[in-house]
Amino acid sequence: MRTIFLCAINNVLSGSCAEDCKFCTQSARYKAKIERYSFKDPETVLSEAREAHSQGALGYCLVTAGLGLDDTKTEYIARTARLLTKALPDLRLIACNGTATAEQLRHLKAHGIQSYNHNLETSRRYYPHICTTHSWEERYATCETVKSVGLSLCSGGIFGMGERPQDRLDLLESLAKLRPDSVPLNFYLPNPALPIPERTIDRSEALEIVRTAARKMPRLSILMVAAGREALFSGREKELFDAGANAIVLGNYLTAEGEAPDRDRRRLEELGYTVAESCHAS
Repeated sequence: MRTIFLCAINNVLSGSCAEDCKFCTQSARYKAKIERYSFKDPETVLSEAREAHSQGALGYCLVTAGLGLDDTKTEYIARTARLLTKALPDLRLIACNGTATAEQLRHLKAHGIQSYNHNLETSRRYYPHICTTHSWEERYATCETVKSVGLSLCSGGIFGMGERPQDRLDLLESLAKLRPDSVPLNFYLPNPALPIPERTIDRSEALEIVRTAARKMPRLSILMVAAGREALFSGREKELFDAGANAIVLGNYLTAEGEAPDRDRRRLEELGYTVAESCHAS
């Protein structure tokens, strides 16, 4: 019986980003109608983490809007990680806070963060078409720094933003060179406020991306299908798992609603899968 890993996301600082990423509703430039707030109370984060853990989430990602870590964000994530680690020692903590230095990453690691998520998003060639305020090379360098300090690297991308088929392959090749422990595959979520008007990928293309990722990174611990899963694969999740995915996001995304956790759990049971109880892939 195959095991599926569940991960949950908490947007702990929302909608205050000055970058111009055309795929992201958290960019203040596009004035998307989303909830915007400063740092969540760590006790609130703990309460939400308890709920996610009770629903089967093994990974829990603390996400902040913005280009990268600064002293304030670093201390907030470290403080929140300490609280969560003490209360929920079995929960694997992931930070997703943008560009970061080795010193900042070591600090997070020392306070309970086990993995760092920093997506390449798309190919090196196509990246200037979706963001001009920072470079693809900066993103790649942060991923290398994550590995250099001994944190587990989580890195993936977004598909369906107008890129060419070759860009998709190039992104997967770049990810394979980084040798991350986990790879989240996202499919673009259109929003009326964003400059990218529509999702330019269909279900069959998305499945081929999952298959290709699994083939190019056979030693990958976690191959996750994240944002866009509900739009492309609602009721057809088995196709994703047959293609090689072994993880999904449980609950909501950063600014978009996900599937109800109990519905996902029920669907997995109907398909004959078990929910992982350990963060180590078999």
